[in-house]
Amino acid sequence: MQKNLQNLYKRALDMRTPWTARWDAARRYAMPSADEDVATLFDSTAMDASDNLAASIYTLLTPPESMWLQLVGESELSQNAEFATAALRANLNDSNFYTTIHQCYMDLVVLGTACLFMSENPIGASSAFNFKAIPMDDIAILPNAVFHTTSMPAREVMEKYPTWTPPANLRDMIKREPDMPLKLVQSLVGTEFTAWLDVGGDIENNIVATGTFETNPYIIFRWSLASGELYGRGPVLRALPDIKTANKVVELVLKNATIAVSGIWQADDDGVINLQNINLTPGAIIPKAVGSSGLTPLSSGANFDVSQLILKDLRERIRHTLLADRLGLLSDKEMTATEILARNADMMRILGATYGRLLHEFIRPLCDRGLQILSRRGVIAPIKLNGDAELKYVAPIAKMTAMETLIGGEL
Repeated sequence: MQKNLQNLYKRALDMRTPWTARWDAARRYAMPSADEDVATLFDSTAMDASDNLAASIYTLLTPPESMWLQLVGESELSQNAEFATAALRANLNDSNFYTTIHQCYMDLVVLGTACLFMSENPIGASSAFNFKAIPMDDIAILPNAVFHTTSMPAREVMEKYPTWTPPANLRDMIKREPDMPLKLVQSLVGTEFTAWLDVGGDIENNIVATGTFETNPYIIFRWSLASGELYGRGPVLRALPDIKTANKVVELVLKNATIAVSGIWQADDDGVINLQNINLTPGAIIPKAVGSSGLTPLSSGANFDVSQLILKDLRERIRHTLLADRLGLLSDKEMTATEILARNADMMRILGATYGRLLHEFIRPLCDRGLQILSRRGVIAPIKLNGDAELKYVAPIAKMTAMETLIGGEL
């Protein structure tokens, strides 16, 4: 079993490897981290548009100010379904769900794949749920398997897993450096959970925890998916060529602007002018030999007007791919109700496939996991979706879908 688990982990890492370079490029231009070289970023169109799209998905899919899901049961189970809906929503509201899910939406837009970890709080906490957005660099997936890699100081590992015996070659290092990081891998294959320390050798001697999960705490959802692939493709990945080109065009425009302001100069090497002492500032007097041309400006191609046409087209394509030109309902002129409905219908045609995928990969597992935790704690009676109750999605995006269907039926 351990040998098979080790092979699965290696296979999952190998399948993730081609995606990491794409993720790094997408994050660099749309969601740069604090330790990245932002001095080489010159255009913020992708950052602004991706943030706008993530905020729009947040409002359309899981708005904190209104009900966005409801459980509906048959007549004899309707009261249980209503109570379960209220308990589920109350625990979500009292948890860190709404402050965490936006991080996942940013990963969804930029990387195409996001991971939300849903764990259970201790008894007595304000909410039964606790959420964490897991970076995709720490997650490797296979069909029906998730591998989560993290690191812990050796001191914490020894305190948390006192039954683990470090290998001989590692024991002395831990004594000398108790804060040295150790790599911890948590795997969930089907319902079987295994955690081990990846410190070399077979994992059999380094397993620190095992167990089973009734529902998967790793909720992984994707924007869109190509046949045969496990990781999703988001709008930023699709717009990445335009994003890179726009950044380079702005860089060239700024370089040409610098040349236009300071100019390019030439001087005769006559032994009189010291080029190292020339300072091109207003009012400066530059000496020259009698009869020499001195310092003269050199004509340059600083007129780069065509760049503005290219840049405008690139920015429009980036905003179009990231839906910035279609998600906003505000315009320079007042819109009629028909125009708003037409705009909503167009947006639903664009987001329809993503909306259906998120219902299946995000909303449904979230409800299954929440109901299982609440029923195990005795807060609600055991209830199963599509058995005891039906999940009715009532978020703004669902209402827009219903409105489009209604209008289409009338037409």
